[in-house]
Amino acid sequence: MKSIVIGSGFGGIAAALRLRAKKHQVTLVEKHSDLGGRARVFKKNGFTFDAGPTVITAPYLIEELFELFNKKAEDYIKLTPLNIWYRFIFEDGKVFDYSGNEEQMLEQIEKINKDDVKGYKELVKFTKKIFDKGFTELADVPFDKPLVMMKQLPSLLKLKSYKSVYSLVSSYIKNEKLRRMLSMHPLLVGGNPFTTTSIYGLILYLEKKWGIHYSMGGTGNIIKGLEKLMIEEGIELIKGHEVINIISNNRKIGGIKLDNQREILSNNVICNADPPAVYEKLLDQNKTNSLFKWKQKRMQYSMGLFVYYFGTKKTYPNVEHHTIKFGEKYKEHLSDIFDKKKLNKDISYYLHRPSATDKSMAPEGNDCFYVLVPVPNNQSKIDWKLEGDKMKNLVIDKMQETLLPNLRENIVEDFYLTPDYFEKELNTKFGSGFSIQPKFTQSAYFRFHNKSEIFEGLYFVGAGTHPGAGVPGVLSSAKVLDKIL
Repeated sequence: MKSIVIGSGFGGIAAALRLRAKKHQVTLVEKHSDLGGRARVFKKNGFTFDAGPTVITAPYLIEELFELFNKKAEDYIKLTPLNIWYRFIFEDGKVFDYSGNEEQMLEQIEKINKDDVKGYKELVKFTKKIFDKGFTELADVPFDKPLVMMKQLPSLLKLKSYKSVYSLVSSYIKNEKLRRMLSMHPLLVGGNPFTTTSIYGLILYLEKKWGIHYSMGGTGNIIKGLEKLMIEEGIELIKGHEVINIISNNRKIGGIKLDNQREILSNNVICNADPPAVYEKLLDQNKTNSLFKWKQKRMQYSMGLFVYYFGTKKTYPNVEHHTIKFGEKYKEHLSDIFDKKKLNKDISYYLHRPSATDKSMAPEGNDCFYVLVPVPNNQSKIDWKLEGDKMKNLVIDKMQETLLPNLRENIVEDFYLTPDYFEKELNTKFGSGFSIQPKFTQSAYFRFHNKSEIFEGLYFVGAGTHPGAGVPGVLSSAKVLDKIL
């Protein structure tokens, strides 16, 4: 059996390895000269910048890929658990160190609002129930038939899946600071906490179950380790060539055509590329039906991302590995991003400082960072050639005020990415950071199916298909594929 995988993000690599373990002849095609997709790496004058995912949870999903071939992950990669998972900083300057140490968590909650201690404990218990159902039981189940979804509806309704994550958290927690902190997880997978189904509350418990890890040398070192494994196991890698067409005869997939006009024939094509872009640009739209066209049209997409990478000539030892800084407004700001599609100066941001854990990421005496700011996707028609530098300066000003004193004068290396990069380089529709939003009406059966509804021999892994975005989600999508094939 011959299979082609398009795209080398975590989902594509995991799919290639799982197919190889089934004895398929596998070719993986990546348009860039390096593997990783959103998890690519940028190197600049001694600084190493992970392009994308930096929070590693459920490490067993990575370890499983090595175990498929009776190999040990630790011979290829080194994952280190973090003590403080996130440092939250609120607009009034109050700080909360979020971790797996429940004693310290309860102490900090009590200082903010002692009445929420009990509610927090109950919330954790409830998210465990969601986790047991939504992750343990359903994350690798194919949702390609309506009956599968219908069977799960009673359980999902019992778990209050009709509520948003923010609404669920608010039913247990009264303090607004704690509500924001405990409902922020959907933002890690492209969703608005006020509209994302409460099923994604399982992330809160998932972190508690396995902790949060960092890959020494950066997330890119996981990609490197997996690339080495793929080469050892005889997977053919084609880099630096883009797929411009998926060949089909009526609705039967026959292979791919590359930008150098080379055609490669195969029984199966697995796309780690964004499903809406694949259907619109690589396949014959005339073969789709009106119901599928309606499904495509009604989809709502995740926010875009402005990501500013910078290195400093001094270190900031008081800054944690992961910091989340909330703006003054929360719901209004998220509404501007997701609904009104407009920029807002009252930004919230996530700051990643890998050199807090790993000195190899920056030259000696220097520090390495990236800051990620949720922004509207390209449905906004924002001209990032005009707005990019303005956003960069706003972000520097905000960080300099509270977190990184004298930052501007200490920056020695920097660049930024906007939704234009996601649209042009990563081929995501509207430059969305995480494909489609994780709403209930866009979850499980209602997402783009792992096994194409239209074309025979076409499959999907990655953020836009079931179970969704985030490293555990995309790795689990390859396990869904495993069951389908």
